[in-house]
Amino acid sequence: MMRLPLRPPFASAVLVLLLASAIPALAEEAPGPAPSPAPSSIPSAPPSLGADTLKPGKPAVKPYLADAALPDAVQILPPPPAHDAPLDKADRAAFANTRALKGSPRWEIAANDVAEGAAAVLENFACVLGTRIDQARVPAVINLLERARLDLAHATRGPKVHYRRLRPFVGNEAPICVQRTQKLADSFSYPSGHATQGWAYALILAALVPEKATAILVRGRAYGESRVVCGVHWLSDVVAGRLTGTSVFAALMGDPTFRADLEKARTELRAAMADAGTPPDQAVCTRENEALREPPLEF
Repeated sequence: MMRLPLRPPFASAVLVLLLASAIPALAEEAPGPAPSPAPSSIPSAPPSLGADTLKPGKPAVKPYLADAALPDAVQILPPPPAHDAPLDKADRAAFANTRALKGSPRWEIAANDVAEGAAAVLENFACVLGTRIDQARVPAVINLLERARLDLAHATRGPKVHYRRLRPFVGNEAPICVQRTQKLADSFSYPSGHATQGWAYALILAALVPEKATAILVRGRAYGESRVVCGVHWLSDVVAGRLTGTSVFAALMGDPTFRADLEKARTELRAAMADAGTPPDQAVCTRENEALREPPLEF
C-alpha cells in the first residue's frame, strides 16, 4: 500500500451540528460485482427512504433524526479538491497506483466490502468481533444499524448533488472491482456513502464493544479505503465520508431513542458474542490481518 506525500487540510475538522432541511438527491449506487476471486462479493443498493431493507414491500422504518437535527454536510465538509490542486493530484495518484492491486488479497477485500447494510457489515467485521453474528439472533442490532443507515444516506445526499463530483473511473478504462454501469457512472462521488456508513457503523460497534474499539475502527477505516482500491471513489471522497459519518454519529448520540436502542443492542450483541457461535473463516481473517497491517492510504 502506498503513501502519498500530502496531508489532508481538513483531517482535523471540528464537527459543528447545524440545522438542515431534507435535500432530495441521487443516492450512491452499488451495482452487482464484476467477476472476482471473492465469492462472497454480493453488494446491495443503498437504502431508499421509502423502502424497508429488512422487510421489502413494507413501509420503511423511520430514521432517528428529524430534518432539523440532521447535520448539514454541505456546510460541514470542505468542497472537493479543485482541478489540478495538490489534493486533486494526490487523488489521481492514489487511483492510478491502486489499479496495480487488481487480483491481490487487498482487491478481494475491497470486492467483499462492496456489500453494505447491517448484515453485510456484521459479516465483514466478523474477524475483529471474533465470531460470525447470526442476524436472526440480534434483531435489536440490525434495527439500530438499519435505522441509522437511513440517517446516513440522507446526510450524504446534499453534498452529492451539490458538488456533482464524477467518479474516478469515468472517462477511462482502468479496472474497477464492480461492473461498470451507466447508473454508477451517473451517480455522484463526494462524499462516499460507503465510507460514511462504514465509519459510522464502526463507531457504533466500538460503542457496543469498547474493548475491541481499536480493531473495529481499523476495520472501519479499511472499509472506506476499499472504495479507493475498488476504483469507484477518490481518496478525498472517503475522508469526507468519515467526517460525515462522525457528524451523524454525534447527532445520533444526542437522540434519546437512538441511545435507548444502543443499550438494547449492546446487551444483545454481547450475549451473541458470548455464545460459541460460528467462527469466522480463518483464511479470510489471515488475509484481512495481513492487509490491515499495511499503512493506511493517505495524502
